[in-house]
Amino acid sequence: MFEAVGDIWEYAGRAVIVITTNGSLTRDGRAIFGRGVARQAALRLPGLAGTAGRLLAEQGNHVFDLGWGIATFPVEETPWSLPDLRIIARSALELRLLADRSGWQWIVVPRPGCGGGGLAWQDVKPLLEACFDQRFLVISQ
Repeated sequence: MFEAVGDIWEYAGRAVIVITTNGSLTRDGRAIFGRGVARQAALRLPGLAGTAGRLLAEQGNHVFDLGWGIATFPVEETPWSLPDLRIIARSALELRLLADRSGWQWIVVPRPGCGGGGLAWQDVKPLLEACFDQRFLVISQ
């Protein structure tokens, strides 16, 4: 796993961009992308929240390949709950397994739960290091 400072969207089209998410849906079945990289992704790709919402409704709060070079990374159950280190650890493993199955060579991940979620990077980093290999770049702004 590598670390960098920069804009995650600079890697669009060259790497899989990971967006941190929660497990909640709007009344019309779209995923709630309330802030951070997920919100930015929803503004760039208007159909993304609907695609994520269908997967959440069918399979629960897990890592998904949404297409468009975007994957989800759950950090919490709802947009109003605090990020959960257990969910982050599970998501890190699920993302690595999805990358293995999909043959992804380059995956860029924001620091999960550390922006608006308020977690300390020193608490999250070991969870990611246990799963991520040299294909993963964790980026902060």
